[in-house]
Amino acid sequence: MPLFKHLKEAQPFSQLPDAIRDEICAAAILKRYASGVYLFKQNDPPTGFLYVIKEGLVEITVLAPGGEEMVVDYRNESTFVGGTPIFTGEPYTGGARTVKQTDCYLIPADILKRAAADYPQVGDYFTRIIHSRVRKLYTEIVADHTQQALTHMEAYPFKKRLSEIMTSPVETCAPEDTVRQVAQRLGKRQISALLVADEHNTHLGLITERDLVAKALAPEGANPDTLTAADVMNRKTCSMPPSTYMYEAMAYMLNHQIRHLPVVDNGEVVGMVTVRDLMRFRSQKAMLLVGNIREERSLEGLAAIRREIVGVARTLLSETRRTPEVMEILSYIHHGIIRQVYDLCLEQMLAEGYRPPNIRYCFLLMGSGGRREMLLNPDQDNGFIFEDVPDDRLPEIEDFFAPFAEKIVNALNRVGYPLCAGRVMVNNPLWRGRLGDWDRRISDWVNDPEPQKVRYSSIFFDFTPLAGDAALALSLRAIVDREIREFQGFLYHMMSLDLRYKVPIGLLGRFLTEKSGEHNGELSLKQGGSIYIVDCVRMFALEKGLPELSTLDRLKALVKRNVFSVETAEHIRAAFEALTFLRLRTEIAAFAAGREPSHYLDPSLLSKTEQDLLREAFNAVSKLQEATKRHFARTPF
Repeated sequence: MPLFKHLKEAQPFSQLPDAIRDEICAAAILKRYASGVYLFKQNDPPTGFLYVIKEGLVEITVLAPGGEEMVVDYRNESTFVGGTPIFTGEPYTGGARTVKQTDCYLIPADILKRAAADYPQVGDYFTRIIHSRVRKLYTEIVADHTQQALTHMEAYPFKKRLSEIMTSPVETCAPEDTVRQVAQRLGKRQISALLVADEHNTHLGLITERDLVAKALAPEGANPDTLTAADVMNRKTCSMPPSTYMYEAMAYMLNHQIRHLPVVDNGEVVGMVTVRDLMRFRSQKAMLLVGNIREERSLEGLAAIRREIVGVARTLLSETRRTPEVMEILSYIHHGIIRQVYDLCLEQMLAEGYRPPNIRYCFLLMGSGGRREMLLNPDQDNGFIFEDVPDDRLPEIEDFFAPFAEKIVNALNRVGYPLCAGRVMVNNPLWRGRLGDWDRRISDWVNDPEPQKVRYSSIFFDFTPLAGDAALALSLRAIVDREIREFQGFLYHMMSLDLRYKVPIGLLGRFLTEKSGEHNGELSLKQGGSIYIVDCVRMFALEKGLPELSTLDRLKALVKRNVFSVETAEHIRAAFEALTFLRLRTEIAAFAAGREPSHYLDPSLLSKTEQDLLREAFNAVSKLQEATKRHFARTPF
C-alpha cells in the first residue's frame, strides 16, 4: 500500500491535513531488511524513526527475567512499530525483528514531532497507553512473580509460537524439477522433506522421502528423470501462520499423523516445522495434556489429565506473557477434555443399544467455556440444539438425548467439572431444544426480562459449538442478534441487574471484605471485579451485534466501532488482565495447599504494590460500570 494512502486511513495520521501527510511522505525513507534482522532491540535508545511496514512481517520480542527472548506479537503490512520512544525519549520496551524479507518506510522523528506540535493527537496516540497505572503496576507484579517462579522451575515451552521454533528459510524446489533432482537435494541437505513453491514462493505442495519411495521409486516403470515434483507432491498439505502457538500445531500434527507443517504468511512460505522440532521443545506434561487427550479411553485417565492442568497453569504463569494467553491455553485443554468425554459418552450410548435419531444437533458450551476464559475449576454450562422437526418426533429425540445428557453431565462431574449450581446443563430440559424452541425461549427472556431470565441470558449468550453441527449454532446466534436488535430495552434490564452491586472498595480506597461466613475477611476477585468487566463489555457487544465472544476480542472490536477509545479500552484490558492474574495465582495457591480453588482472597495478605494494583483495577471496573449505566439508561423501550 502506498504510504500516503496508509496514512490517510490509519490513526493518528488520518486526522491530519493532506499537506502534512504529503510532507511526511516526502521525508520518508524506504528501506529493505532481510529475514531475521532487528529494526531495534529491547532497551536500545530510540533510532529516530517510526517504522511503517510496506511489505513483510515483523515480530515483537521481549526479554524475560534471565534474558530469554520471547515473541509476544506480530506486525504486518500497513502497521507500524517504534512510535512511543519518539515522544518519550525512553528506550524501546521491546524489540522488533523481521520474520521474512521486509520493506519499511522510515519516517523521521523530527517531522513527527513537528506535526504533533500542531496536532497534539499524534503524540497523544503514541504515549497515552503507557500512562495506564493499572498496566504499570500489573507489569511490575507479573515480572516479580515470574522472576520468583523461574528460580524454581525450568522455562516451559508450551506457549512458544511457530516463528520461534520453525526452520527458516525453507528448502524448496520448483514444480518442474525432476524427482532425481529432488532426491539429490534431500540427500545433500540431509533433510526429510522439500516444499514445492512457485517463483513467488507460494506454497504448492510438499514432497517427503516417503512420497519419493511410494510414488517414484516403488512403482514399476517410474522414471525419476521424467517424473516431476508436481507429479509426486502431496497437494493436500495443511499450513499454519507463524503466530500459531506450538500447542495448537502439536495437537494438529499428532491428531492428523503428519510430520511436516509448512508455516505460511499471506500465502508465502516463511518456515517449516517438523515433529522433530516439536520434540526438541516438548515437555512430557505438554505432550500428555495435548497429544494424549484424544487417545485417552477412560474417564479416570481424563480425570488424571484434568488434575494436571494446575501444573500447566503454574508454569504458564511463570512466563512473562499475558494472562489472556494463559486462559486461551487452559480453555483449549478444557475443551479437549470435555469433547473427549462427550465422545466417550456417545460411544457408550451406542454400545448400550441406543440409536440416535436421524436429526442434526449441536452440543454447546456457554459462559467462560464459550468465551474461552476458563481457569482451573470451571463448572458445567452446556446445552443442546436440535434441528426443527415435527412435534411427533419429540419422544424419539428425548428417548435418546435425555439419557445421553445424563451421561455427559455425570461423566464431566467424575472427570472434575462440578455441577452447575443453577442447573445450566444439558440434563435440564430448559437447556436443550429444537431451534424453534430456542427461538421462543430467547424471545421470552428478552421481551419479559425478569431477573432470573436475565441471569440465564448472561450465561447463554456466550455459547459456542463444541460438537455436532455448528451451523445450528450460527442460526441460534442470528436469533439472539435479531431479538436484541428488535428490543434493545432488554440491555437496560441486563444493566440494571448487573449494576445493583458495586466493586468491593470504599470511598477512601479501603477494601470491603466479607464480615462473616466461610470467606470472612476476604473479597471475591470474580464477583467483585472481573465479572463486571465481562458483563459490561458483553452488553456493548450485544448492542452492536458483534460475533466476538471473548471479552478482550469484544473490547478490540468495540474500539474499531468507536464505542471505546483506545485509551479507555487499554485501561479496561489492563484491569481485566490484572484481576485474572490475581485470581489464577490465588487458585494455584489453593491447590498447592490442598484446598478447593476459590476466587476469594484476603487483601491484607497482598504486598503494597499488589494492593495498589487491586485498587486501581477496581477503580477501572467502577468507571466502566458508570459508563455502562449512563449509556444503557438511555436505551429506548
